[in-house]
Amino acid sequence: MTVSTLIKLLIVAFFVWGVLYVYFHGRSRRLPLLRQFFNYSALFAPYNALMYIFSKQKSQPIYNREDFKEMDFIKENWEVIKEEGLRLFDEGYIRAAIGGNEAGFGSFFKKGWKRFYLTWNKQTLPSAETLCPKTLELVRQVPMIKNALFTRLPARSHLNAHRDPFAGTLRYHLGLSTPNSEKCAIYIDEQAQPWYDGEDFIFDETYIHYVINDTDDSRLIFFCDLDRPLKEPMYTINQWVSNILAYLTQPQNIDGEYAGFANRAYGWFIKLSKLISTPIKALKRKSRTTYNIIRIIAIILILVIIIKWIF
Repeated sequence: MTVSTLIKLLIVAFFVWGVLYVYFHGRSRRLPLLRQFFNYSALFAPYNALMYIFSKQKSQPIYNREDFKEMDFIKENWEVIKEEGLRLFDEGYIRAAIGGNEAGFGSFFKKGWKRFYLTWNKQTLPSAETLCPKTLELVRQVPMIKNALFTRLPARSHLNAHRDPFAGTLRYHLGLSTPNSEKCAIYIDEQAQPWYDGEDFIFDETYIHYVINDTDDSRLIFFCDLDRPLKEPMYTINQWVSNILAYLTQPQNIDGEYAGFANRAYGWFIKLSKLISTPIKALKRKSRTTYNIIRIIAIILILVIIIKWIF
């Protein structure tokens, strides 16, 4: 066996190990194992496995809120944040991405999910300076907040089961204007966590989670990504990786703000994928058997390409 072949085998083995580690990390099996290998979240699976291993705190679906005292300042000012959030929505600023150019939450917009960003990788969006200065000033006083935004989910809506692709952060949710009901909740690794006005919680978004709002009221929350507490050298590595990803995925609230290349490319990809996905969906409706046969052939071809690449 040549050195080149050995290196390629190790790369493939590292990828497979990462996907399996992430898959069995939680108890939810809503995403089948085979689908996990071909899901976009698999791209960072090996990296995410290292994030879990080097975490200062044991990786878990929902974290003990008392371990994040820094966020008390945000919770204490929840009514100030709520006031600006409701005004932003009334004025039409909490909305879907312009032209669908947002890779991170692209599928959510189909469910009526809307958002408005204040910061991205600790950098302020220009529109936030003008439209929500009070909330922005609060965010600036909590260094562990990387990304901050308002998000709204309409009544009688849901978000499908998924896992976020990047484990470099933990997620913070603060209820602002919610149904205050167990029927409006996020399920994280099958653990229900409802939203209530003025109440918050922190969770790991790389566990499988989904949302159900089975009420007649919309849900408005304050949503933050926090620095994951990590041991060295992974903390330094994660900061470097996060900076690159943040530059590529920079979001925009209004026309004229910069949008990262990955988000702009995602907008183009969506337009192209519709041309491909429409006949595929039609085939799936017409003949499930034919669709499954083609899918199996495609998987076999991918495996053959990988084997050819190695050897």
